[in-house]
Amino acid sequence: MTRRDALAGAANVLLVAPSVAFGSAANSAVSVGIIGTGGRGRYDGAYFAKDPRARITALCDLYPDQIDKAKTDIPSTNNAKVFVSYQDLLAQSGADAVVITAPVYLHPVMFEAAVNARKHIYCEKPAGASVAGVKKLLAASEKADKTKHIQFGFQQRYSPEYLAAEQIVRSGQLGDMALMRSHWMVGGLNPKAPAPSPEAAERAWYPWRAKSGDIIVEQDCHGVDVMNWFSGRHPVSAVGDGGRKVRTYGDCMDHLNVTFDYGEGLHGFLHACQLAQAWGLVDEQFFGTEGTLETHRKYYRFSRNGQAPVKVDSKREITIDAIERFLTHIIENKPENNASWVADSTFTSLLGRMAIDTGRRVTWEEMLASES
Repeated sequence: MTRRDALAGAANVLLVAPSVAFGSAANSAVSVGIIGTGGRGRYDGAYFAKDPRARITALCDLYPDQIDKAKTDIPSTNNAKVFVSYQDLLAQSGADAVVITAPVYLHPVMFEAAVNARKHIYCEKPAGASVAGVKKLLAASEKADKTKHIQFGFQQRYSPEYLAAEQIVRSGQLGDMALMRSHWMVGGLNPKAPAPSPEAAERAWYPWRAKSGDIIVEQDCHGVDVMNWFSGRHPVSAVGDGGRKVRTYGDCMDHLNVTFDYGEGLHGFLHACQLAQAWGLVDEQFFGTEGTLETHRKYYRFSRNGQAPVKVDSKREITIDAIERFLTHIIENKPENNASWVADSTFTSLLGRMAIDTGRRVTWEEMLASES
């Protein structure tokens, strides 16, 4: 099966009648199929496998060696059914839920197929690599079975510490929000690395904009999402700049700076790069008339009226919080559909990308009218 076949899959997805509703046996575990067993699929899969409420019963990937790695890295998957086609997994595996951890450009088509198969869905962020892709996913979400729980990999939304920080904003302790900042300053690029082999180039998706959406969409969407969440809205326009200084392979940027205008005098600044060496900075900062708040995957820090800051550390990796919430909502029959705000956060990243590309201010309406 080629990648072209995978992209075309929505046209001939095999549908099956919905299985007996989950939960008929009080102690049943949620059976889970993983679509895409690359690095993130194995990372998420390991946490699913460690939760006694879940059983990973199916694995799907185009590449056999990725399946082999999954069976090594994810506990208790030796007997999981193996599929090359995600359509076959959806039709034949009998899984209650699917985890979509394939490359970003495949999220919309795979999500639509999972909706049609009436599965609970945990889809990694973002919603798509283009405006058209996000619209496709959003349209599919509106047709989803309302008894199915639909969640995405914006882990911050489920972290107890992020939720506590969000309540600081909602309770008015920060005062009026004056300014927001998101930093995603990391490394990882090696300008002296040799060119990849043809096989590695065929598999690569992250450095190509058409497949990943570029770093502002695939990587920086986390901080963009937190700014949208804490402000309670999406921006009305954006200006920005960015480019490549070190990246030698692919067509994505390696640094960027975007100013999002949220209206009513509120701005959110996104600073991102993949150029950092020996240190990095990944956090969000919120400046109010009465306090300052910093959020991070490992802590939040709050200072009010010039007092010494109070720091609260995260208890664990926040991906665990997201996965536990997903399983809890399935087992307790409390379905939610998070696609609307996930689409908004992905659209916000695409708005910033369009502002960088055009070199001018771009409005939300102009971005939505685009299909790029």
